[in-house]
Amino acid sequence: MFWTNIKRIIRTGFFNFWRNGTVSLASVLIMMVTLTVVGFIIFSGAILNTSLDAIKSKVDVSVTFVPTAAESDILTLEHKLESLPEVALVTYTSREDALTAFKARHAGDQSILTALDELGSNPLGATLDIKAKDPSQYQSIADFLSGNNVLSSSSVGIVDQVNYFQNKTAIDKLSGIITGAHKLGLAITLFFAVISILIAFNTIRLTIYIAKDEISVMRLVGASTAFIQGPFVVVGIIYGLMAGLLSLLLLFPMTYWLGSATQNFFIGLNIFTYYLHNFFQIFLIIIGTGVILGAVSSALAIRRYLKV
Repeated sequence: MFWTNIKRIIRTGFFNFWRNGTVSLASVLIMMVTLTVVGFIIFSGAILNTSLDAIKSKVDVSVTFVPTAAESDILTLEHKLESLPEVALVTYTSREDALTAFKARHAGDQSILTALDELGSNPLGATLDIKAKDPSQYQSIADFLSGNNVLSSSSVGIVDQVNYFQNKTAIDKLSGIITGAHKLGLAITLFFAVISILIAFNTIRLTIYIAKDEISVMRLVGASTAFIQGPFVVVGIIYGLMAGLLSLLLLFPMTYWLGSATQNFFIGLNIFTYYLHNFFQIFLIIIGTGVILGAVSSALAIRRYLKV
């Protein structure tokens, strides 16, 4: 009996969907717009995250060592830094590599090169470039470097300079920008999500309102609440499925057209490539959102506005 009722509900739902062709088409198109907005929220989030990651990748802390620092002591400190949970990457540059890079940067300045030759020795120290997992964590890394951990085996300090203290203002501002950008992105996402739910809810409420006489007859003949609600929930699910598929088809040419523009303006992220590489995940999000919106909106609309 249970499965018989389920089959009847599904069959009635499909029948109602095709019977009200014009209303169904309008509902699907409106929900398609809603799901397309969901798609662009996904792309906006990807652009925001890519841009922030690119900005964060340009920030680091450089530790310059005194020229007399032993390489073994520097490598020991490098291993200690790599073991810190805040550290994402540590890059070691030897004195020789630092001198080679310095000469390359000043290849056109003969006076500087001549001064280096007159010194007769390498005046530069080795460096460690440290990238944190988050800009807000550079303070704790700087605190670590300020402690006794930067002493050599002979208890003599080996660090000449840590540039964090010179760049602290810029790093703090960057941390604030990143935090604010995440909050703004979350607020925009929630705003459009609420708008999408309201649009879907009111669209499905209209289709249920059109069928209010039919629902009254079903009440009179003793149909259960679940049997009355079921077909409308099925119709809502069909709306979500069809709107989701149409939205995915619409996003294909739109992302293709916008792909080169986003790649040029948003630090190399091509949203068309992103769409293709993450299609399965985007498919599940959009189709799942459509089905949930359709089903939940139908169930709430018929209970609240038709008092089933």
